Order: sequence, then structure tokens, then C-alpha cells
Amino acid sequence: MHFGTLIVKNLLRRPVRSLLTATGVALAVGAVIALLGMARGFEDSLLQVLQGHGVDIVVTRAGKTDRMTSVLDQRWERLIANIDGVERVAGALMDVVDFRDANLIGVFIQGWPTDSFLLAQLPLRSGRPLRPDDRQCVLLGSKLAEILQKTTGDMVEIEMQPFRVVGVYESYNLYENRSAIMPLEEFQRLMDRQGQVMAFHVMVHQAHHKSSLVEAVCRRIESLTDEHGRRLPLEARPAYDYVKSTLQIRQVQAMAWVTSVIAMVIGAVGMLNTMIMSVFERTHEIGILRAIGWRKGRIVRMILGESLLLCLVGATLGAIVAVAGVYWLSTLPAVAGLIQGQISPVVIGQGYAIAVLVGLAGGLYPAWRGARLSPTEAIRHE
Repeated sequence: MHFGTLIVKNLLRRPVRSLLTATGVALAVGAVIALLGMARGFEDSLLQVLQGHGVDIVVTRAGKTDRMTSVLDQRWERLIANIDGVERVAGALMDVVDFRDANLIGVFIQGWPTDSFLLAQLPLRSGRPLRPDDRQCVLLGSKLAEILQKTTGDMVEIEMQPFRVVGVYESYNLYENRSAIMPLEEFQRLMDRQGQVMAFHVMVHQAHHKSSLVEAVCRRIESLTDEHGRRLPLEARPAYDYVKSTLQIRQVQAMAWVTSVIAMVIGAVGMLNTMIMSVFERTHEIGILRAIGWRKGRIVRMILGESLLLCLVGATLGAIVAVAGVYWLSTLPAVAGLIQGQISPVVIGQGYAIAVLVGLAGGLYPAWRGARLSPTEAIRHE
């Protein structure tokens, strides 16, 4: 009998136990893939938004862990614009609001100058762009407009004030499609933050070594001083580094990994229990295999093979459930646009790697114990 066939037959002897063990691994791996996939999708969405608008550098207030609490003087925009290597600068203000009538919580509203290069990269599906003289006007992302059942010319209530929808934009990014944009001055008035922005978005000149230019411009921005020679409290980061360092993303990733570790421990304990029972029940059989010439290493490979095969089957089931579950979640109105319906192959690969670790952790001790059995004592075992 082929060695691989023997491993499969050993697992099929106790089909219910094998199925339950694989299911436990599937739940653990599925949770890992789903959580890490959503965290990775959120990070990728934010990065796509910045890159899609041509943003190379994001400037926020130095020392702020939470970027949402960053407060910058809008007048500093002129100082940044005069730096060598900077092509365009746009101040931006962002906050999170609720649309309780539509049961929508956590919708991002962004305030951009009407002449901003950010708006130039925003294709409209209907209506018109924002104008400098617009008052109480807003652009809705296509997904947000669909959820709110609003179109161009309708009224929406934001922070208990009425705003007219002058246009609906269609972004390639789900995250941006679930947000709204209004003129910066209007948003500053609405949030009582006149003369303030949360961040400056910077586009640098095109160059052969653009990454070097970006780093140089970041250093120049952070060395800016006021009229008294004091350094301004500015922190400039390349777009990729900015997204990676965002507090909310780090929190989501941390929770995903903590949950993943817990899931791994539970899966490993379940696998350990199953494999120890399997070795105990087959003591007589292992003794016969040792007596007919099987070496200890072959016994170890057999038991580890059973453990790894169970985990790989569980990982496949978990991956299928995770992908289907995340896709289903992405269709729900409450989270539509926040969760991408696809999971990166890299995350699925991480799930399989965790399954292998679970299989090794749960199978090493039973394999070692089985290999240590004395052939004569094992054969006499009842």
C-alpha cells in the first residue's frame, strides 16, 4: 500500500472525529483569513484613494497618534507650495458622520478646496463639479447615493443641516464611493473649524528617482519654520508609510492577529487531542509496524502526515467559507464600501501557513510518543 494512501485510510477509520477536527481547523483558519483579509482590504482601499488622486506625500500634525485629531493652520499651505520639488498642495478636512435615517454609521465626509487637484481626478456620474460659490452643497459617492436613495438635485441632512446634492461621482475605489465631498470652507463652517485642515496632500514633480525626491521633500517640509524661526509641528510621510502608520489600520490589524493567535491555539489543542487519541488507539498497530521494520522516522512522518492532511483539508474549507462570508458582508448596506468583497491571495496563503503550523504543533508530540513505543510492549498492548 502506498504511504500516502495509508495516511488517508487511517483518517477515514474515524470519519466523524476526523471531520469534527477538520471543522475546528476550518473555523480557526476561516476566522484568520476573514479578519486579515478585511484588514488588508481596508489598508489597500486607503492607499488606492491616495494613489488614485496622485498624492505622493501626506502632511499631518507631528506627535499625533490618531490622524483624525490632526489640526493644521490652513495658511501653512503656501509655505509647503513654495518648497522646491512640490508641484501641487491641497488642504483637506475629514470627519465621520452618521445617517441615522438610513441606518448608516461611520460615513466619511471630506472637505476639499474647489480648485484642488484632488477633485480633478474624480469622475462624475451625474450632475456638476463643486464651485467656489457653492453653499450647502455636496457631492455623493455612487455607493452612498445608492444607499441613501438620493440623486442629483435631492436634499440630504448632514449634522442636522440640509445640503443639496449637486453631483454623484463614480470612483474606482469602494471606500471613496461610500463617502461624500463638500467645499472645504463649507465643511470648516459645518464643523466649526474655520482656517483649519486635518492634512495637506502633496504632489511632487515627476522625476526619474521619484522616491528620492519624495524623501527629500518630506525632510524639507518637516524643517519649515514660522516667522519667529520656530519649527512648525509638521510630520510628512510618503503615502504608503502614512497608510501603514494610521492608528485605525494598526488597531484593526492588531485585533486580527490577536484573534488569529487565539484561533491557532484552539486549533492546535484540538489537533493535539485528536492525534493523541489516535496514537493511543493504534498502539498495537504501531508496534506491529515497528516489528516488521518501520523506523522511528517513518512512524513520525505517518502521524505528522495525518495531522497536516487534516489541517490542509480544514484550511481549504475555512478559506472557502471566509471568502464567501466576506463577499456576503460586503453586500450589506451597513458596511457596503467599507469591506472589499475580495480577499488577497497573500492572505489566503497566510491562512494555509497557519494551518501547517497548527498541524505541526498538534502532531509533533503524538508523533514523538508513537515513535518511542517499544515494538514488544506495543504488540502486547490491549
